[in-house]
Amino acid sequence: MTRYQDTLTTFSQLRDQQGGKWDNINPEYATRMRLQNRFRTGLDIARYTAGVMRRDMAEYDADPSRYTQSLGCWHGFIGQQKMLAVKRHHGTTAKRYLYLSGWMVAAMRSQFGPLPDQSMHEKTAVPALIEELYTFLRQADARELGHLFRELDAARAKGDEVAAKAAQERIDSFETHVVPIIADIDAGFGNEEATYLLARRMIEAGACCIQIENQVSDAKQCGHQDGKVTVPHEDFIAKLNAVRYAFLELGVEDGVIVARTDSLGAGLTQKIPVSQEPGDLAWQYNSFLNTVPVASAEDIDEGDTVIKIDGELRKPLRLANGLYRFRPDTGEDRVVLDCITALQNGADLLWIETEKPHVGQIAGMVERIREVVPDAKLVYNNSPSFNWTLNFRQQVFDAWEQEGKDLSAYDRGQLMSAEYDDTPLAELADEWTRDFQRKGSREAGIFHHLITLPTYHTAALSTDNLARGYFGEEGMLAYVTGVQRQEIRQGLACVKHQDMAGSNLGDDHKEYFSGEGALKAGGQANTMNQFG
Repeated sequence: MTRYQDTLTTFSQLRDQQGGKWDNINPEYATRMRLQNRFRTGLDIARYTAGVMRRDMAEYDADPSRYTQSLGCWHGFIGQQKMLAVKRHHGTTAKRYLYLSGWMVAAMRSQFGPLPDQSMHEKTAVPALIEELYTFLRQADARELGHLFRELDAARAKGDEVAAKAAQERIDSFETHVVPIIADIDAGFGNEEATYLLARRMIEAGACCIQIENQVSDAKQCGHQDGKVTVPHEDFIAKLNAVRYAFLELGVEDGVIVARTDSLGAGLTQKIPVSQEPGDLAWQYNSFLNTVPVASAEDIDEGDTVIKIDGELRKPLRLANGLYRFRPDTGEDRVVLDCITALQNGADLLWIETEKPHVGQIAGMVERIREVVPDAKLVYNNSPSFNWTLNFRQQVFDAWEQEGKDLSAYDRGQLMSAEYDDTPLAELADEWTRDFQRKGSREAGIFHHLITLPTYHTAALSTDNLARGYFGEEGMLAYVTGVQRQEIRQGLACVKHQDMAGSNLGDDHKEYFSGEGALKAGGQANTMNQFG
């Protein structure tokens, strides 16, 4: 028996047991409402999507070409339209996730107004956005299924059993738009208890995967800005533990933790951890500090800190703000230690924040990590903070230079110039950019590729294009040619914005509840009918 028929039978039997009190209830309508609301709580979503992610991780381990991707979003509608588009263009949502960017929450969702990515926004904005995203994804399910139900009714009305059977098969095999969200908890918004409390709220809202970084919570910076300050491993492990306990408490045993390290670009620490014995984690962390030897008390100024490393007294160099510096050129070594330590203490995936998209650089660090943890794999930020065009043109330039090619036609420092757009170098750079995700997953252990804040930029770009024309000579034609006609030509369902917002769903429900007396919005006078 199909899921549709099975549910219908269950509701029919339940109604018949009520002694006539439920005779106004149509079991088929109840069946449709049940199927349109597959996930009843955020925890249902978290458990389901955690299973999806775990299966995807296992498939990637077996075949690195089966990597996953996501795009960052700052509103439920944006997330919904992404997944509708993925399903329409690619036929399935498999291997496609959503990313919740703390940067975009700060810049676009804070009650304080636009903020930099420094954990100043309200922490409650993060679980609120998770809940909003899943509300819109669930509405996408309800809307799409509603259209299938109408197809089924139309086929039945015509007596077309073949069409009716096909419609019911599509209903029973319907693939949900609900996909995993990788959710950014920044540096945890406080101590480990604060991290646990926020993680719990995020999981209750539906998060199956939480990404946390090893920066100091009250001095957190965007990963692509200066001034980043890391915490000792013991402090970060405590927060990993806090997130894991939150998952376990709420029954999401498959919950995924992404441990992000900013050590590659972070040259500062706020805290010198206490080492219990040579070689322990605190000792290894302190060994990267920029220190000078202490020969006598004369080498120590008032208020200085002195530590003993390898039997030698040394003074860590401290800035006027009390922060300590790491030695230059220790970033990659610290990244490798961070990643190994995180994986050995409960993290499932890694995030290495880099300053450029370079497969060789990433692969070099991953190879070192995999010497200790063979199945180590990354979530990688395909960041809009990189100048992708310039980076890859320079990478091609450098490769050609090593090959001894004639580069007299190119100025490496000016490769972003439009005059190079149609050159062989630019064409090859675009090929390398196109292949970056495939190559990165094959050679550098990247399981998941994401763009953190693409829709921040697409919203700005599309709005600029419309404003240029609409407020200029084109007037209304700017909207018609640039937006509405494109929606029609490309088959975007959103051109019928009333339907997208739920008017047909509402009409269906009114008919369920009120029968023939329902006052519905979708009649002849509805201008949405102009779009066919």
